[in-house]
Amino acid sequence: MTLMNVPIIDLTPYRTGTSAEKERVAAQVGQACRDIGFLVVSGHGISETLIDETYDMAKAFFALPLAEKAKSDRPAVDQVRGYSAVGGEGLSYSLDEPAPPDLKESFSIGPTDAPPNDPYYTGPQAGPHFAPNVWPERPARLKAVCTEYFAAVDRLATDIMRLFAISLGLDEHYFDKTIDKNISMLRLMQYPRQTSDPLPGQLRAGAHSDYGSMTILRKEVGDGGLEVKNKAGAWTPVPVVAGTFIVNIGDLMQQWTNDLWTSTLHRVVNPPLASEENRDRISIIFFHQPNYDAMVECLPTCLAPGETPKYAPVSSGDNLLSKFVKQTTLGQGKAA
Repeated sequence: MTLMNVPIIDLTPYRTGTSAEKERVAAQVGQACRDIGFLVVSGHGISETLIDETYDMAKAFFALPLAEKAKSDRPAVDQVRGYSAVGGEGLSYSLDEPAPPDLKESFSIGPTDAPPNDPYYTGPQAGPHFAPNVWPERPARLKAVCTEYFAAVDRLATDIMRLFAISLGLDEHYFDKTIDKNISMLRLMQYPRQTSDPLPGQLRAGAHSDYGSMTILRKEVGDGGLEVKNKAGAWTPVPVVAGTFIVNIGDLMQQWTNDLWTSTLHRVVNPPLASEENRDRISIIFFHQPNYDAMVECLPTCLAPGETPKYAPVSSGDNLLSKFVKQTTLGQGKAA
């Protein structure tokens, strides 16, 4: 039976169990990716203390005056770095769907340990993917905490990519060579309390699919609004469970699997103005993106005899750059 709601999956048996237990978890993950493209994971092994401290840094940064936050503005439209103000992006534009700009502000960082003299990271082919991060002066510990969080969730992403491989009938470490120099992004996101009615069609985050291999999201308990479109065409809420992460696959994983798996449309809807839900909300989002030179083409286990791939091969870096520039240029506008 096709899943119509997002399942909750315990990763503990993968991290500590037998080969048979790994296979069982991988089968659950594979069904979620095939049916709805989203899953909620517990047993991830990341310290709640680190997560709490990351929230504290995000709250402290977003509480700063706009003029101070703006000192860390994104340095260029093709660089996923720094601060983006409310109305600075429109996610629906990544799918060529015009809509008013999103009601959110964000602070983003990329990989934090690129060797300065290695041409892979600094040469022309690297483009903007290893651009320096833009760190604000305050809060003082934001850099240290975000760097530690980035590393921890990157390790979780490696575990999940290995589960993906097992579930697709590949060697567990099949994807390792495509993600060992990944160009992922960590984004602290605030959806501010709304004080007036949004524009027609304007959401906290417009309907979109994500670009890369997967997204790993941490939300505050009680923070509703995230919805996913299931295969019946209905918008269904994604559960927010204490101590878990929400994971969804992105466009590249759908292309890798030749549409066997689904990069599902999702959105963040507005709370009613007079409700308890209408308050500042912070999410911590890790967008996992393979190495910029990783070529994404149909996996050998996802093509039946006589079939042809549905997608032309594309590099991870080219895919990311084209999507992000649409989001940050065409999607800009005046927020409500």
